[in-house]
Amino acid sequence: MSTVAPTTIVAAGAVCFRLVDGKARVLLIHREHHGDVSLPKGKVDPGESTPQTAVREIHEETGYRVALGAPLGTAEYVMPGGRDKVVHYWAAEVTDESFAAAGRFTPNSEVAAIEWVSIEKARAKLTYERDAEVLDRFADRVASGAARTFALVALRHAKTTSPGDWSGSDATRPLLPQGRRQAKSIAPGIAAWAPQRLISSTAARCLATLEPLSALTRVGVKQTDSISQDAFERHDDDVPGVVAKRVKKRVPAVFCTHAPVLPELVRQIAAATVGGHRLDLRRASSLSPGEYTVLHVSCADAALVAVETHGPVL
Repeated sequence: MSTVAPTTIVAAGAVCFRLVDGKARVLLIHREHHGDVSLPKGKVDPGESTPQTAVREIHEETGYRVALGAPLGTAEYVMPGGRDKVVHYWAAEVTDESFAAAGRFTPNSEVAAIEWVSIEKARAKLTYERDAEVLDRFADRVASGAARTFALVALRHAKTTSPGDWSGSDATRPLLPQGRRQAKSIAPGIAAWAPQRLISSTAARCLATLEPLSALTRVGVKQTDSISQDAFERHDDDVPGVVAKRVKKRVPAVFCTHAPVLPELVRQIAAATVGGHRLDLRRASSLSPGEYTVLHVSCADAALVAVETHGPVL
């Protein structure tokens, strides 16, 4: 009799932190039914991306609403029943506003208590070595001054009508029904980094790709020909200028553009950041429709801290 290999359980969470008098304090959760002390995390629901899950689980378990920072890798282990589990982690700062808005913690079905402690005390209190390893990665970020980051998201527009099936100009090609589903699918994942600027090519397919994200975040879309395919092919674009402005502002931003423009967009982000020129970013700019790459830049010195790529969950 044949057996089916157990399905891997995928979860997501974060090292939630606050900087108090210049020193990092991290959030631990106490789970009564497990009898352990750990980092906030939870399983991915159907149709969710891992960044979306991390933000949702943190709010459900602790009451804090956070925006994700840079990724901290994964913890992988085998569950008591024999199933593999992989947990994706990010750093996530709990701002003063979020801390105040959450108010007093109320125990829930998942978490009996929470506490804010120093990194050293957290390492001693954590039940699992795998959590301590994730915490150590965060400690390295703190030591290098890169705990606080802002995200620059390079997004390829979702699936669109092919040129041969469209009688109008290239810039007016609309999204296909599949593309509209992709745009809706990726919006919660990108929203996990709380973008404050949404910048789009003037092409209809790019503007439509950002519509669900704009509605979700309540951030308006700024369209510019500077990152359009038409301008890029005419050598009339201004990708360096658009990128330089966003790096200088140091707030999370999304650029929705086209496959031919993406390599230059990512290259300019790398060039505008410290250490970015040393990384191989070919995969970061070779995106399928609806995929996006998140480049995490240090608020302190504009160093490129980490790069990750995600796509639609359909």
